[in-house]
Amino acid sequence: MSFLEKLNERYATKAMNGKTAPQEKINNILEAIRLAPTSSGLQPFEVLVITNETVKTQIREVAWNQAPVTDCSHLLVFAAWDNYTADRINYMFDLTNEIRGFKNEGWENYRQMLLTNYTKRDANINFEHAARQTYIAFMAAITQAAFEGLDSTPMEGFDANALDKVLGLREKNLRSTLLLPIGYRDTENDWLVNLVKVRKSMDTLVTEIK
Repeated sequence: MSFLEKLNERYATKAMNGKTAPQEKINNILEAIRLAPTSSGLQPFEVLVITNETVKTQIREVAWNQAPVTDCSHLLVFAAWDNYTADRINYMFDLTNEIRGFKNEGWENYRQMLLTNYTKRDANINFEHAARQTYIAFMAAITQAAFEGLDSTPMEGFDANALDKVLGLREKNLRSTLLLPIGYRDTENDWLVNLVKVRKSMDTLVTEIK
């Protein structure tokens, strides 16, 4: 099956059957997240992988009681940095220099530009910027899940402040942005499973400027 066929097959699964996904498949999804592009390569977020049933239940209570939260195999929580700090920026630039084995003048100048500009901005502006990066990695996770033959349910429907308390994210200088239950569809109880996928036509969606 081609990549586009996989994307056409996937959908926002509304009911899952509780079956456990192979760890290798989950690891591949996490690797897709790790490899996803981010602004300036800063990867300004973390991902929590929840399999603890008690914690899943607590999250479901603040996620509009959505069943996939507890019925999934693995629940991914995307949490963005609450701010850009000098330590966080320097960590990624130092890591780049270490892995590549050399320093580049242009790269170091770029580091100083970020240190000068990002650290002066309002913390909420920085959080919103970091949060947008999680959506890029989120899409990588969804598509890799489809490639692995797993179902997923993209979720913004939850009380972020309450979820942050459940997971102690604010103490880690993180704020939750997205939930992604991953598992297997319950075909008998999922009202969406047999409905035709609806998307805009190409000529409605795309404008070519030549």
